Amino acid sequence: MNMDEVTKALQEAFLQPLNEGEQRKIIFWFDKDQEFAEYIYEISLENVKVHTLTEGNSFYTKVLLEEEDPTSNYLIYSNLDVSMEDNWLLDTILYSKIFYADRISLIMNELNIDPSLRGAVKKYEKFFGSKDRIRKFKGFEVKANSEGTIELMMISALCNLKTPDFEDVLKVVLMDSLDDSENKHLDLIAKYVGIEVFWSAVADRYGYEQNQKSLKMLFIHLTVTALSHAVNEERLSLVKGHIATRNKSNALVFVDHWMHHKTDYHIYDQYAEIAEREIKLSDIVNQLPVEDFKAADTFPYFDRAIIIYIVNSLEDRLEDYDAYTKLINLRRAKHYYERYQSIYEALFYTVKMFEFHKKYSMGIPRTQAVDMYQAYVNDYHQMDKYYRKFYFAYDNDSNSEILKKLKVMVENLYTNWYISELNSHWSAAVYDEMKSSWVLPGIQSQKDFYRSFVDPKISNGDRVFVIISDAMRYEIAAELADKLNSETTGACDIQPLLGVLPSVTKMGMASLLPYKNLEIDLSGNVLVNGKSSSGIDKRIGILQSAVPDSTAIHFQELKNMNKAGRRETFKGKKLVYIYHDSIDATGDKASTEIYTFSAAEKAIDELYDIVKIIKDDLSGTNIFITADHGFVYQRDALEESDKIEKEGIKAFEVKRRYLFSQEKGERSGLLDINMDKLVQNEHQITTYVPKATIRFKIQGAGANFVHGGASLQEIVVPLIQFKNIRSGQKNSREIEKVDVKLTNNSRKITNSLFNLTFFQTEKVEDKRVPRTVKIYMVDDADNVISNEEMIICDRTSDKPDERTFKLRFALKSIPYDKNSNYYLITKDIETDIVIEKTQFTINLGIVSDFDF
Repeated sequence: MNMDEVTKALQEAFLQPLNEGEQRKIIFWFDKDQEFAEYIYEISLENVKVHTLTEGNSFYTKVLLEEEDPTSNYLIYSNLDVSMEDNWLLDTILYSKIFYADRISLIMNELNIDPSLRGAVKKYEKFFGSKDRIRKFKGFEVKANSEGTIELMMISALCNLKTPDFEDVLKVVLMDSLDDSENKHLDLIAKYVGIEVFWSAVADRYGYEQNQKSLKMLFIHLTVTALSHAVNEERLSLVKGHIATRNKSNALVFVDHWMHHKTDYHIYDQYAEIAEREIKLSDIVNQLPVEDFKAADTFPYFDRAIIIYIVNSLEDRLEDYDAYTKLINLRRAKHYYERYQSIYEALFYTVKMFEFHKKYSMGIPRTQAVDMYQAYVNDYHQMDKYYRKFYFAYDNDSNSEILKKLKVMVENLYTNWYISELNSHWSAAVYDEMKSSWVLPGIQSQKDFYRSFVDPKISNGDRVFVIISDAMRYEIAAELADKLNSETTGACDIQPLLGVLPSVTKMGMASLLPYKNLEIDLSGNVLVNGKSSSGIDKRIGILQSAVPDSTAIHFQELKNMNKAGRRETFKGKKLVYIYHDSIDATGDKASTEIYTFSAAEKAIDELYDIVKIIKDDLSGTNIFITADHGFVYQRDALEESDKIEKEGIKAFEVKRRYLFSQEKGERSGLLDINMDKLVQNEHQITTYVPKATIRFKIQGAGANFVHGGASLQEIVVPLIQFKNIRSGQKNSREIEKVDVKLTNNSRKITNSLFNLTFFQTEKVEDKRVPRTVKIYMVDDADNVISNEEMIICDRTSDKPDERTFKLRFALKSIPYDKNSNYYLITKDIETDIVIEKTQFTINLGIVSDFDF
């Protein structure tokens, strides 16, 4: 043994803090074999006196320590047997520290292991043969006060953990491989600790007691046991042998923590698929009603089964749409939702379309034009939104056979029923009421936009920003308005304008400018006050002729500027027009029209950002957001019946949804619209548009995205009026997340399995935005002792029961002190901030896996 090591170990022992009642350090070094007798006089320890104890000086030694020098630190060296009955120093030895200089003793001394555990350290001497393993063991800074603790610390060190925790050991082992012969961590445990120690700990904590043990079967045992908390065990008779008979809650907590780990869940997911095939989960689930497994989350097959159930129910025309929606919402808080998110979202909007169809099961009523127009604004446009949202989700997973099945249903509902019936009735109303005069009573016209909305504010000295988004139809703007109302301090209203005809960019953009007269020449150009209105530069000239301190800009140019550049550019400007074109630029090209709905989602975010720039960087308070026209888009390829010839009309401009002609008169399948109310019609132009959503037959691709006609989707133009309200101003409201509260009165837990009920205290509406929380139990040291549950608080209902959530929790099977405090943690997932910490006591008595 190296004397330097011994000296170092002794010095460290003397440097340890004094225990309670100690005034100094006395260490007895017993060297029975007298290995260090010749070196004892060479030892020099700082602030320590060295004294040799012999058979003849034990009484003197006692007098020395207790009478002559009761304050100095002493190292008492001896080769005597300390257990002899007539030992004068026996009581002194008992309250002092004993030191041995053999390798095991030095290790124990270094690791501060009590001498009574010498046998355990000797048993695992091979583990302590490495300085690196000793370093890891020592780094835990945990008192090794039992053989079990030493074993846990050793296997935790072998698994490279920062703290000794068997749950983490088990996860590290399983994550390496489910093949025992290839698992490096299991090999290390077997080599340095003993495989029986590992399996004994697994049996003790998780009730896994099979005669033939394997990691793969252990994983199945853990997951099936966890599953038994969500599905009645009677329903799991085929896999009953995999369910633990004790400490079942530990399996649930273990599986739950692994599933919810931000990175390690990927490996869990891979194993779960292996396990569900091994136990033939599909055979079990397919025999159960969906109600029996709707909350199960352990395996991905449950989500597939639920999705298939809803799809088949829709196909069979089972109209329990509210139940399907609740089922989808329930799954949103589950582990595998993200994997199937696109399918769930597509399914959700398919259900909404079926709901809409049921609401109008007697057909969309044919009424007067103004009533149909208002019905579209108030309700019908939702169907266009559902169709858009369906395809946005569909395009994220378009190879899914389930989605292909849904697509057929969606097209049947949207194209074959809704679009066809709605616009057939609307065309009839236009034919009866609007051909000769393109106006609707009580509905403001797009061509009066500047005169009715902008000019009064300019005349009042206000600064005005106008954002025009090319082809933003009403349903997209309605979603944008909801986002602005919810997520900004400002307030906005949305109203419809009757769009001009034809519903094309050149007409819509011109009608939104300040003008005295609009006209169309025989080349199809739209003139404002006799000047071309094509392009931003020409529109700036038209704006400045009305308001000298005005300008116009493309949104991308605005976006690319920094704050200082924006302020400089718009300094002193009273009127600013901002042109945005993400939707039209995508839809109007045959090669990209399939991405129209993706462009719409992008447009909502871009327009929101423009508003933020105006209010934050430019201090703008008066903002109008509108469009030049809407659009019609359907995904399926058009049939020949969807197209029409132009019937030999002599036209000077022909597009898919309109033509200009100086001829007058009715034509089969067409609406002839008198332009006198829309332009200064010196050339006596008539606009012909196909009825409903029919297209003119024109060479070339790109017929699915169209505009120019008179369908409601094209001519219900949105106008959002946004008023920025700064914090502290009158009527200002801060944006707040909705709150969630525990409703149970009792703060005492008496079962390892228990239910808690939570309430979303406000509905989501203007300025009250959703909140997602995770909820779990911790002990006084913030160690997680339960599974984690998630609540997505985004309910918009006024009904309290629809904002109520019942969650099921399981506690780890560990000792609980009824006099200690435990806490229910509610944490905001987005901010990672604890929003509520509720104190509980836990008194399980005899630990039970049953919840009565």
